[in-house]
Amino acid sequence: MPGGPDQQGDHHSHYTITSAVTVVTNAKTAACVREMVKNGAVDELKKCFGARMEFGTAGLRAAMGPGVSRMNDLTIIQTTQGFCRYLEQCFADLKERGVVIGFDAREHTASGGSSKRFASLAAAVLISRGVPAYLFSAFTPTPYVPFTVSHLGLCAGIMVTASHNPKQDNGYKVYWENGAQIIPPHDKGIAAAIEENLEPWPESWDTNTASKSPLLKDPYQDIHREYLQSIQQHCFHREVNKCSEVKIVHTSVHGVGHVFVQAAFKAFDLRPPYAVKEQEDPDPEFPTVEYPNPEEGAGVLNLSFALADREGATVVFANDPDADRLAVAEKQPRLVTVYVGCLCCYLLCYGCCKCRYDTNLSTSYFLPLSFSLAKQLLDQGKTVLFAFEEAIGYMCSPAVLDKDGVSAAAIAGELVSYLATKNTSLSQQLKAVYDEYGYHLTKNSYFICHDQNTIKQLFERLRNYEGEESYPKECQGFAITAVRDLTTGYDSNQPDSKAILPTSKSSQMITFTFANGGVATMRTSGTEPKIKYYTELCAAPGNSDLNQLNAELNNLVDAIVENFFQPKKNNLTPRPDS
Repeated sequence: MPGGPDQQGDHHSHYTITSAVTVVTNAKTAACVREMVKNGAVDELKKCFGARMEFGTAGLRAAMGPGVSRMNDLTIIQTTQGFCRYLEQCFADLKERGVVIGFDAREHTASGGSSKRFASLAAAVLISRGVPAYLFSAFTPTPYVPFTVSHLGLCAGIMVTASHNPKQDNGYKVYWENGAQIIPPHDKGIAAAIEENLEPWPESWDTNTASKSPLLKDPYQDIHREYLQSIQQHCFHREVNKCSEVKIVHTSVHGVGHVFVQAAFKAFDLRPPYAVKEQEDPDPEFPTVEYPNPEEGAGVLNLSFALADREGATVVFANDPDADRLAVAEKQPRLVTVYVGCLCCYLLCYGCCKCRYDTNLSTSYFLPLSFSLAKQLLDQGKTVLFAFEEAIGYMCSPAVLDKDGVSAAAIAGELVSYLATKNTSLSQQLKAVYDEYGYHLTKNSYFICHDQNTIKQLFERLRNYEGEESYPKECQGFAITAVRDLTTGYDSNQPDSKAILPTSKSSQMITFTFANGGVATMRTSGTEPKIKYYTELCAAPGNSDLNQLNAELNNLVDAIVENFFQPKKNNLTPRPDS
C-alpha cells in the first residue's frame, strides 16, 4: 500500500476548502492550488472549490485534482468517513463482516491522485473505526467487488474507478450488502453522513499503520479463483470449446480487462483471444483513444479491426476500462454490427441449456438500479437467467448482481464457438431470433449539455407539457400510450400511477411508450454531462420489412429530438459522430 502523508510530500502543505477547519495533507495537490493562484486562474479555482460533489446512486465521479468538486485524498477521506458512519448506523455487525475495496489503474500525476492511493485511504478510514477492510492488492475488474460482497457476506463494497470516462476522471462506486449498487434512500443517507463528517479523523491519513493492521485483508487470490469457478456454471459446451478453431480478437482499451478475460476464456477451455497489444496493459494515459468507451465504435475499435484482419478473425470483443461492460462486433460484407444482449439471452435461456422458455427476448433498456431487483427475485426462490442495460452492460450470472464484462466475454466466446459448429454466425443467429420473436430495432445517442438549469428546464417542460403535471400525449403525429417518470415516481401503466421500479430524484429519466410499438427513454448520465436517449421499435413476428421498420424508427427519433430535446433552442451539442 502507498505510504502515509509524510511519504506524499511536505506534511505541512495544506489548504482550507470548507468553512470547517479542514486541511489537505498532500503536497502535490497543494502545489496545484498554488500554481492556479500564481497564474490568476480564477475560473479554474471556482470550478475546483465552488461546489462540493454530490453523492448519488452512481456514487461519485469527477476529475482528479484539488478542491471539493474534485477527486482527491481529502474528498475520498470525507466520503469514506460518511459512508462508514452510515454503515455503522445500518449494521450492528459491521465490525465482524467488513467492507471490500477494489480499484482500477487510473492515475493523475499532477495532483498525486490514483485509484490505488484512494483505495488505500478508504481502507485506512474503515480500519480506524475497527472495520475489516478487504482491500485487493492489485487492480481488478469492477465485477469482482460485488462478487466479493455476496461471496463473503460483507456489509458493503467500494470500487474506485471512472469506468469509461476521460483519463482525468476518477470515481467512487458503492455496493450494498445484497451485492448490488445502492438505491434510494441509501444515497441520500450516505450524502448526509458525508456532510456531517467532513473533518478528517487523525487516523484517516495513516495508510502506513493501516497496512500493518490485522483488519486489513487481501482477498485477491481467493476471489479470483472463486469467481472463475463460479462462472463455469454457465459453460455448457466445454467439449466444443476445446476443439474450436474460432478466432476472436479482444481489447481491454488500456484498462484492467486483459488478464481477467484471458483467465475466463481458459476457465471455459476456449482458445485464447488475440489481444490488441497496443491496448493490452493498463495505461492511465489511454494513448491510442480519445475517449475510452467501446460504445463510441470505430474510433475505439480500429486497432482491433486491423488485428482481426491480420489474423483472419471475424469477431471482436471490447471491454471498457473497468471491464464491467462488453461490446461485440462482427465483420460484415459492408458494415460492422455491435450487439450481444439478445444473443446472450438466447444462449442462457434455451440455446445451450437444452430447454425452452416462453420468454420475450426483448432488447429493452434496463436501468442500472434494476440489477438490485435480481436479488429480490432470487430471495423469492426464482431463477434469474439474465439482465442487461442497453449501454452494453450484461449480468450473465447471479453471482454478480451488476454488469460483468468478464463473464459476458467468456459466455459470448462460447456462443461464437458453438454457432461455428452449426456453420452459423452471430448475425445469422440474431436474425433467427428476430424471425421467431420479431425484430427489435434500436437507435441510441446523446446530446452534451454542461448547463444543469437547461437540463432541468428541458425535463420540467415534458412534465408540464400542456399545463401543470401533464405529459405529452403525442410527438409529431406519434401517439403516446404510456409515460413512466423515474425521477418523480409516476407510471401511467400502474393502477395507482406509482412506478414499481426504483426512483431517484437526483437524476432525470422519462420513458415514453408509443402506439406503434416504439419506446423511448430520455435520461441524464450519472457520470457525464450528457442527456441520453434510447429508442426501440418492437415489431411483431413476421414483419420483416427492415427498410420500412428502420424508416419508422428514424422518423420517431427525429420527432423526439426536434420536439422534446429542441437542441437549437437549448444549445445542445450533438454526439460528435452524429
